[in-house]
Amino acid sequence: MIGETTPDTSDDIPALRIRPGGPADAPAVLDMLDSAVRWMNERGNTEQWGTIPYSQKPGGVARVERYTTENTPYIAELDGTPVGALVLDSGPSPQMPIAPAGEPERYVRLLVSHRRYAGLGIGAALLAHAADETRRAGVDLLRVDCWAGGGGELVAFYERNGFTPTDRFLSDTWPGQVLSRRVGA
Repeated sequence: MIGETTPDTSDDIPALRIRPGGPADAPAVLDMLDSAVRWMNERGNTEQWGTIPYSQKPGGVARVERYTTENTPYIAELDGTPVGALVLDSGPSPQMPIAPAGEPERYVRLLVSHRRYAGLGIGAALLAHAADETRRAGVDLLRVDCWAGGGGELVAFYERNGFTPTDRFLSDTWPGQVLSRRVGA
Protein backbone atom coordinates (compact mmCIF):
# COMPACT_ATOMS: atom_id res chain seq x y z
CA MET A 1 0.00 0.00 0.00
CA ILE A 2 1.33 3.47 -0.85
CA GLY A 3 2.71 5.26 2.19
CA GLU A 4 3.37 2.05 4.07
CA THR A 5 6.94 1.25 5.05
CA THR A 6 8.45 -2.14 5.38
CA PRO A 7 11.44 -2.46 7.68
CA ASP A 8 14.12 -4.81 6.48
CA THR A 9 14.58 -7.86 8.67
CA SER A 10 18.30 -8.08 7.95
CA ASP A 11 20.60 -7.67 10.93
CA ASP A 12 23.33 -6.52 8.54
CA ILE A 13 21.70 -3.13 7.92
CA PRO A 14 19.70 -2.15 11.02
CA ALA A 15 18.74 1.30 9.70
CA LEU A 16 17.57 0.10 6.27
CA ARG A 17 13.96 0.86 5.43
CA ILE A 18 12.21 -0.19 2.22
CA ARG A 19 9.25 1.88 1.14
CA PRO A 20 7.05 2.19 -1.93
CA GLY A 21 8.52 4.53 -4.52
CA GLY A 22 6.96 7.02 -6.87
CA PRO A 23 7.65 9.74 -9.43
CA ALA A 24 9.40 11.97 -6.88
CA ASP A 25 12.07 9.26 -6.53
CA ALA A 26 13.14 9.40 -10.21
CA PRO A 27 16.08 11.81 -9.59
CA ALA A 28 17.46 9.59 -6.81
CA VAL A 29 17.13 6.48 -8.99
CA LEU A 30 18.94 8.26 -11.84
CA ASP A 31 21.71 9.23 -9.41
CA MET A 32 22.04 5.57 -8.35
CA LEU A 33 22.21 4.46 -11.98
CA ASP A 34 24.80 7.14 -12.80
CA SER A 35 26.90 6.00 -9.83
CA ALA A 36 26.69 2.41 -11.06
CA VAL A 37 27.86 3.36 -14.58
CA ARG A 38 30.80 5.34 -13.11
CA TRP A 39 31.72 2.47 -10.79
CA MET A 40 31.57 -0.13 -13.57
CA ASN A 41 33.63 2.07 -15.91
CA GLU A 42 36.28 2.66 -13.21
CA ARG A 43 36.67 -1.12 -13.06
CA GLY A 44 36.95 -1.51 -16.83
CA ASN A 45 33.37 -2.66 -17.42
CA THR A 46 32.09 -0.60 -20.32
CA GLU A 47 29.96 -3.38 -21.84
CA GLN A 48 27.20 -3.81 -19.27
CA TRP A 49 25.70 -0.32 -19.30
CA GLY A 50 28.13 1.55 -21.57
CA THR A 51 30.07 4.70 -20.71
CA ILE A 52 27.40 7.40 -20.86
CA PRO A 53 25.79 8.31 -17.51
CA TYR A 54 22.29 6.83 -17.41
CA SER A 55 20.74 10.27 -16.92
CA GLN A 56 22.30 11.37 -20.24
CA LYS A 57 21.50 8.28 -22.32
CA PRO A 58 18.79 8.70 -24.94
CA GLY A 59 15.61 7.48 -23.27
CA GLY A 60 17.25 6.99 -19.84
CA VAL A 61 15.25 9.65 -17.98
CA ALA A 62 11.99 8.57 -19.65
CA ARG A 63 12.65 4.93 -18.73
CA VAL A 64 13.17 5.79 -15.06
CA GLU A 65 10.03 7.95 -15.12
CA ARG A 66 8.09 4.94 -16.51
CA TYR A 67 9.59 2.73 -13.80
CA THR A 68 8.27 5.09 -11.13
CA THR A 69 4.82 5.58 -12.68
CA GLU A 70 3.88 2.46 -14.67
CA ASN A 71 5.63 -0.25 -12.62
CA THR A 72 5.90 -0.97 -8.89
CA PRO A 73 8.99 0.77 -7.48
CA TYR A 74 10.51 0.39 -4.02
CA ILE A 75 13.19 2.55 -2.49
CA ALA A 76 15.67 1.42 0.15
CA GLU A 77 16.71 4.15 2.56
CA LEU A 78 19.40 4.45 5.20
CA ASP A 79 18.50 7.15 7.70
CA GLY A 80 16.16 8.74 5.15
CA THR A 81 18.71 8.73 2.29
CA PRO A 82 17.73 6.72 -0.83
CA VAL A 83 20.44 4.07 -1.30
CA GLY A 84 18.78 1.44 -3.50
CA ALA A 85 15.88 0.87 -5.87
CA LEU A 86 13.85 -2.12 -6.98
CA VAL A 87 11.23 -2.09 -9.72
CA LEU A 88 8.77 -4.97 -10.05
CA ASP A 89 6.48 -5.70 -12.97
CA SER A 90 4.23 -8.54 -14.12
CA GLY A 91 6.69 -9.73 -16.79
CA PRO A 92 9.87 -8.97 -18.71
CA SER A 93 10.39 -5.82 -20.74
CA PRO A 94 8.81 -6.13 -24.18
CA GLN A 95 12.06 -4.67 -25.57
CA MET A 96 14.03 -7.72 -24.40
CA PRO A 97 14.04 -11.08 -26.25
CA ILE A 98 12.61 -12.90 -23.23
CA ALA A 99 9.49 -15.04 -23.36
CA PRO A 100 6.79 -14.59 -20.72
CA ALA A 101 6.83 -17.32 -18.10
CA GLY A 102 3.51 -18.88 -19.09
CA GLU A 103 2.24 -18.47 -15.52
CA PRO A 104 1.71 -15.52 -13.19
CA GLU A 105 5.02 -13.97 -12.23
CA ARG A 106 6.67 -10.90 -10.75
CA TYR A 107 9.67 -9.65 -12.66
CA VAL A 108 12.54 -7.55 -11.34
CA ARG A 109 12.89 -4.84 -13.99
CA LEU A 110 15.50 -2.85 -12.06
CA LEU A 111 17.72 -3.48 -9.08
CA VAL A 112 20.38 -0.91 -8.25
CA SER A 113 22.13 0.44 -5.19
CA HIS A 114 24.18 3.59 -4.93
CA ARG A 115 27.81 2.51 -5.14
CA ARG A 116 28.69 4.76 -2.19
CA TYR A 117 26.87 2.13 -0.09
CA ALA A 118 28.25 -0.96 -1.85
CA GLY A 119 28.82 -4.03 0.27
CA LEU A 120 26.08 -3.31 2.81
CA GLY A 121 23.66 -5.95 1.47
CA ILE A 122 21.19 -3.45 0.02
CA GLY A 123 20.65 -5.46 -3.18
CA ALA A 124 20.08 -8.66 -1.20
CA ALA A 125 17.60 -6.87 1.09
CA LEU A 126 15.71 -5.53 -1.93
CA LEU A 127 15.57 -9.01 -3.48
CA ALA A 128 14.21 -10.42 -0.20
CA HIS A 129 11.59 -7.66 -0.32
CA ALA A 130 10.76 -8.62 -3.92
CA ALA A 131 10.22 -12.23 -2.81
CA ASP A 132 7.96 -11.06 0.04
CA GLU A 133 5.93 -8.83 -2.30
CA THR A 134 5.61 -11.68 -4.81
CA ARG A 135 4.30 -13.99 -2.08
CA ARG A 136 1.91 -11.30 -0.80
CA ALA A 137 0.51 -11.03 -4.33
CA GLY A 138 -0.21 -14.79 -4.28
CA VAL A 139 2.37 -15.43 -6.99
CA ASP A 140 4.96 -18.22 -6.78
CA LEU A 141 7.44 -17.16 -9.48
CA LEU A 142 9.92 -14.28 -9.28
CA ARG A 143 12.20 -13.74 -12.28
CA VAL A 144 14.98 -11.37 -13.25
CA ASP A 145 17.36 -10.94 -16.15
CA CYS A 146 20.89 -9.61 -15.97
CA TRP A 147 24.11 -9.11 -17.86
CA ALA A 148 25.87 -12.46 -18.22
CA GLY A 149 29.26 -11.09 -19.31
CA GLY A 150 32.30 -10.17 -17.27
CA GLY A 151 32.91 -13.60 -15.82
CA GLY A 152 29.34 -14.05 -14.58
CA GLU A 153 29.69 -12.09 -11.32
CA LEU A 154 26.18 -10.66 -11.59
CA VAL A 155 24.65 -14.06 -12.33
CA ALA A 156 26.49 -15.41 -9.26
CA PHE A 157 25.03 -12.58 -7.13
CA TYR A 158 21.50 -13.62 -8.08
CA GLU A 159 22.33 -17.30 -7.44
CA ARG A 160 23.55 -16.37 -3.93
CA ASN A 161 20.16 -14.75 -3.44
CA GLY A 162 18.13 -17.85 -4.26
CA PHE A 163 17.73 -17.57 -8.04
CA THR A 164 18.41 -20.35 -10.55
CA PRO A 165 19.64 -19.60 -14.09
CA THR A 166 17.16 -20.58 -16.78
CA ASP A 167 17.44 -19.09 -20.28
CA ARG A 168 20.40 -17.29 -21.83
CA PHE A 169 19.77 -14.69 -24.52
CA LEU A 170 21.43 -12.05 -26.67
CA SER A 171 20.07 -8.54 -27.02
CA ASP A 172 22.08 -7.41 -30.05
CA THR A 173 25.58 -8.29 -28.73
CA TRP A 174 24.68 -7.93 -25.02
CA PRO A 175 24.75 -11.38 -23.32
CA GLY A 176 21.92 -11.89 -20.88
CA GLN A 177 20.74 -14.49 -18.40
CA VAL A 178 17.21 -15.03 -17.09
CA LEU A 179 17.01 -16.38 -13.56
CA SER A 180 14.00 -17.55 -11.56
CA ARG A 181 13.11 -18.17 -7.95
CA ARG A 182 10.12 -19.98 -6.50
CA VAL A 183 8.90 -18.08 -3.47
CA GLY A 184 6.17 -20.43 -2.24
CA ALA A 185 3.05 -18.29 -2.60
